[in-house]
Amino acid sequence: MDNKKLMLRGSGLLARTNPVMAIGSGLLVLAFVLFTVVVPEYANSLYGNIKAFIATDLAWYYVAFMSLALMLSIWLVFSRYGDIRLGKDDDRPEFSNFSWFSMLFGAGIGIGILFWSIAEPIYHFQGTPLIEAGQEKTVAAAQVAMRVAIFHWGLHGWALFSLAGLTLAYFAYRKGLPLSIRSSLYPIFGDRIYGPIGHVADLLAVFGTVFGIATSLGLGAQQINAGLNYLVGIEVSVSTQVLLIAIISVLSTISVMSGLHKGIRLLSEINMKLTMVILGLFVVVGPTAYILGALVTNLGDYLVHTVELGFWVDPDPKSEWQGWWTVFYWGWWIAWAPFCGIFIARISKGRTIREFVLGVLVAPTLLAAVWITIFGNTAMYLELFGNGGVVEAVNKDTTMALFATIELMTESQAMVILMACICAILLVTYFVTSSDSATLVICTLISMGETNPLPRYRVFWGAAIGAVAAVLLLAGGLKALQTASIVAALPFSFILIMAIYGLLASLRAEVLPQRSASRFARFSGRSSDPEPEVPAVTPVPGNI
Repeated sequence: MDNKKLMLRGSGLLARTNPVMAIGSGLLVLAFVLFTVVVPEYANSLYGNIKAFIATDLAWYYVAFMSLALMLSIWLVFSRYGDIRLGKDDDRPEFSNFSWFSMLFGAGIGIGILFWSIAEPIYHFQGTPLIEAGQEKTVAAAQVAMRVAIFHWGLHGWALFSLAGLTLAYFAYRKGLPLSIRSSLYPIFGDRIYGPIGHVADLLAVFGTVFGIATSLGLGAQQINAGLNYLVGIEVSVSTQVLLIAIISVLSTISVMSGLHKGIRLLSEINMKLTMVILGLFVVVGPTAYILGALVTNLGDYLVHTVELGFWVDPDPKSEWQGWWTVFYWGWWIAWAPFCGIFIARISKGRTIREFVLGVLVAPTLLAAVWITIFGNTAMYLELFGNGGVVEAVNKDTTMALFATIELMTESQAMVILMACICAILLVTYFVTSSDSATLVICTLISMGETNPLPRYRVFWGAAIGAVAAVLLLAGGLKALQTASIVAALPFSFILIMAIYGLLASLRAEVLPQRSASRFARFSGRSSDPEPEVPAVTPVPGNI
């Protein structure tokens, strides 16, 4: 019996799980919720102080970490390892490119970008260290604002997701290890990953997933409530938001119970189609020529400044902007890396390393840039060349940024209602997509990599995520747990570094496919004969 099966010793209600993970993850979540709710002031102070330390003293580390992740991802695309498949050499992808992309984008940033695609550029438009004093709220400031917003949602973050997902998919599908964070540490720790070391890695992943999704669900319920208030006059209140969380949790549980191929895939495809519709409506109804010109300008501007922005550390120790924005974003990407990495790995069996990295890196970045440009530049046009009103709406209530922009961009009440309805639907469906994906990932972790965990675990964790969000919303602790998730990203970044090292060490031991070796030889001038196997990784009997 292999180590994975030996670890699945649960019985009864814990059948087909690792009891330490199943019980430990529940206790960890409960402990942090109680701590945040029972002593909210102390919890806020503790989380905030640690976050402030990270923002002021470790900004350089986060900036360097994310930039190195991007460089490594690009190197993998052009390396001799690009033709290695995530699985057996004859495996092929189980999902079409459209389904695959729809799922990874929806689970990754779909809901976040819907929330921030207008609000973030408008915040930067009013002043950042990258805008010269006196140039705020000008055309030049608008360009810098768009550049920074795209930067925060672009290549750097997706590079981290690609490395996390690639590492997990490689060890799970090519080496036969469990689909869990612990498996990426095998080249360093060997069979000890099935003990405390592996439990810590997986529990950190559960922590980031639960609280990342729960805080997003709580904050998103506030935006959905704002949209419903705008559309049909439903009162903006905590009770309404808790009811919305309950509805979304039920829908996400139904989706995850339907399975990956039905519920999650179909809902993700609907999301993508509705996204195309709303983006098209913004282009047609809004300042069409201005938006199309901005698409070209923003893409070029972002590519020209990516390296500069990626390595920029604010030299002013008194400035808090980078900590509030870039360092916060990098922490959030790292905190979500285990959740998104496992989910992306789960849907990527059979793809080559080159295909995987290019797909995860380029396609979502391109859509994010297009999305932020269409929404953000529409708002910029209203402020610079129209009657304004977006800045005021954003400063008053971030949750109303999207709906205020829709109302200001056209005088047709019918079109306003149509676009607002589509956006409200997208808010719900993207939240359901993120929540059901997270539920599947958590169940996979406690089940030691089971790709089809038992239904009762999906129901339990689907309800638990909603309950955590509702309790924290009622207790006013959402922001505190959001900060705690960012703080947890720091230790998890060290796990990612070890995982990436393990991936590179294991790749060195691969006997490359003949086609890959020949292609590499044409560019390097080396012999096309396969390289001898390098014993860089201690093999797992029967697997590696």
